[in-house]
Amino acid sequence: MQLHELKRKTKNIVKRRVGRGGKRGKTSGRGTKGQKARAGHNIRPEIQTRIKKLPKLRGRGISQFKSITPKPVVINLSLLEKTFAAGASVTPIILIEKGLVKKQKARIPKIKILGTGDLTKKLAISGCLFSASVKQKIEAAGGTIA
Repeated sequence: MQLHELKRKTKNIVKRRVGRGGKRGKTSGRGTKGQKARAGHNIRPEIQTRIKKLPKLRGRGISQFKSITPKPVVINLSLLEKTFAAGASVTPIILIEKGLVKKQKARIPKIKILGTGDLTKKLAISGCLFSASVKQKIEAAGGTIA
């Protein structure tokens, strides 16, 4: 007998590997199909699902640091010099009528007058905010602030 003529006494049995997870076969102890049969399945608790469905109040718009209080609309003295005649009265309502200021959400905004430019006319200003330099310039021109 030659070496190449040797044969096994018993047949060589190869183990069949079936399914995922080993030692369980086919469905690997997960039943058949469905969400629970899949890897990494996660079923949320009922309370968490209800919370997720509730409407949320999200943030404060563009920036949480942005002020809630509306800022006043700024007008310079040079614009008042061009628009109004001597002895005229200046109020927020008159400024809206002349088209110098627009209403904000159907409301009359607060108006602040700043001291850019010079004032030669006598004006009576009321209902507006103003800077310290404006007060000096208006009083120097003979105008009044109420």
